[in-house]
Amino acid sequence: MDDLNTQVWAVDALGALAHETRLSAFRALVKAGPEGMIAGALSQHCGVPPSTMSHHLATLERAALVQSARESRLIRYRADFAGMRRLLTFLMQDCCQGAPEMCGDLLGDLICPANQPVNI
Repeated sequence: MDDLNTQVWAVDALGALAHETRLSAFRALVKAGPEGMIAGALSQHCGVPPSTMSHHLATLERAALVQSARESRLIRYRADFAGMRRLLTFLMQDCCQGAPEMCGDLLGDLICPANQPVNI
């Protein structure tokens, strides 16, 4: 994909995240990890009606930040970690004019305790 198409995609992805409910849903799915969450639980977590949540999740899915899978009558949503990585890479690819050490250990700023239970 060329730079212009990548930039257009990145604008769409950032636009999808530029809403309080969608950002909250995306962060909850990232926190849930590969297991993801059922749509109804995600709706409750975000405090919005299921139909509204469905609209927000569709926006995130179109932006390649969320994936869905039907499980019988339920739909399970998962963060699309490849899409998230793609967006972060796009944002950081030209970090510090070719001196990435200036950006520091960005991931080192994250606090991700191992084996901590997910409270959603």
